[in-house]
Amino acid sequence: MNDSKKVSKRALKGTVVSTKMAKTIVVKVERVLVHPKYGKRYKSSKKYLVDAPDGKFQKGQEVEFVECRPLSKLKRWRVINKPKE
Repeated sequence: MNDSKKVSKRALKGTVVSTKMAKTIVVKVERVLVHPKYGKRYKSSKKYLVDAPDGKFQKGQEVEFVECRPLSKLKRWRVINKPKE
């Protein structure tokens, strides 16, 4: 049988925190969560290593990225939008 399952890849948006590595940027993604018991809203953040082979990103820039196959030990994401020049 030819069962081809379409896998939806996760897409995230975040802010560039570091561009010091070659072909890699660090992107911080912030989420707003609600405490289950008390109902208070709070921010939670996580950093991702994202593949950016062209290297045209600056610190503080908003980027969008999707998951991909493992590119290195910690890199599993790839940039999908290009910065506006």
